[in-house]
Amino acid sequence: MYVAGDAAATARNVVTHSGLVRAAIVADLFQAMIWVFLAMTLYLLLKHVNKNAASVMVVFVAIGAGIVFLNEVFEFAGLRAATGAVNLASLSPAGSHALVLLLLDTQHYGFLIAQIFFGLWLVPLGYLAYKSGMFPKVLGVLLIAGGACYLVGTLAAFLIPSSGQNINTFITIPSAIAETCMVVYLLVIGVRTQEPDERIPASDLVSSGGKSRSK
Repeated sequence: MYVAGDAAATARNVVTHSGLVRAAIVADLFQAMIWVFLAMTLYLLLKHVNKNAASVMVVFVAIGAGIVFLNEVFEFAGLRAATGAVNLASLSPAGSHALVLLLLDTQHYGFLIAQIFFGLWLVPLGYLAYKSGMFPKVLGVLLIAGGACYLVGTLAAFLIPSSGQNINTFITIPSAIAETCMVVYLLVIGVRTQEPDERIPASDLVSSGGKSRSK
């Protein structure tokens, strides 16, 4: 839908595929909500490893999800402007198209800002996965590397206007792989848990017996 620098094409695409834009908005809202619940679940699973790191992970997710939610306001406003849901009679067609592009530009760069937190949350998550012993250590390393790739991609998108977006697309591939591996591991394999030793030493039996008799 979004054609950088081409207001008329962007507005035309939004009008032509308005249903798809609405679906995309709902999908973004849903994935951000699920992301928050995922972080809360991982906090409960991993807080015993390092509670501070687990708390930081949840804070990063909360900030990132908040930015995503706010971004969708701009995308929805752009949809309304393009489809005539708001009165833009005072603007020329070129002016209304420019407004649509501005709103979608804001959503686009806001998403890149949210990407900072897409990366930051992976760092404490990777550390917790590495230290917990509940996941393969290589997965923890991959998550930390994926977090770094998100940050580098965001910097490239803002600092290198000519090719930054292409750099961001390719450099965040490891990030997507890391996140996918984490989800697949949780869904298919689960987490490693130590089996409790059900055997009770004889000394403990004697001790507990003595306490019971004393009671």
